[in-house]
Amino acid sequence: MSQPGAAAADLTPAGTPLPNLWLLRHGETEWSRDGNYTGLTDLALTPAGEQQARDAAARVAGVEFDLVFTSPLQRARRTAELAGFPDAEVLPYAHEWDYGDNEGRNSALVRQENPGYLIWKDGAPNGETLAEVAARADRIISRVQAGCGTPADRDPEATPVRNALLVAHGHFLRILTARWLEFEPVEGRRFILGTAAVCALGWDKRTPAILRWNI
Repeated sequence: MSQPGAAAADLTPAGTPLPNLWLLRHGETEWSRDGNYTGLTDLALTPAGEQQARDAAARVAGVEFDLVFTSPLQRARRTAELAGFPDAEVLPYAHEWDYGDNEGRNSALVRQENPGYLIWKDGAPNGETLAEVAARADRIISRVQAGCGTPADRDPEATPVRNALLVAHGHFLRILTARWLEFEPVEGRRFILGTAAVCALGWDKRTPAILRWNI
């Protein structure tokens, strides 16, 4: 698989390439298969989910990663392992949205009870706010873009990285994508993401952009 390359202008002020952030959603679990909200409940992958994780390895083959991160939840950690990254750094703040009272509930049932419900506008009752999830995503973006001179750079003395990989969760990665693109976190609603899907975030010159999505 070809690696997204940096165009001539995709450089930091110091002349090094701006970083790409690759995303890998965890493989299937029983709850993701059944449409249940799965936040902090620490479920294992199904056999199908384990195969999805193995298959994802081919979609990142040939990319040299300077950083590999994973959510602390076992469905993400196991996906990272099966995709070829057993030594991924566990980020405690890369977990899925805490869905509060909706945890484990079927999303279709929630909408039957409240036809107007949309998590992006109504939030998670007794769980995290959208802003709180976005703040966690911003921490990861700042680390990946450290030393680059971008608006998210909080450590200008850091050595820039070229490629980073994050193995995490559907809603969290969608919100992180919105924040990478410098959108409000609610715009994560526009990015559909399947189990074990691979994405790449990068740049069009110095504008944050999507390089690949849901492959």
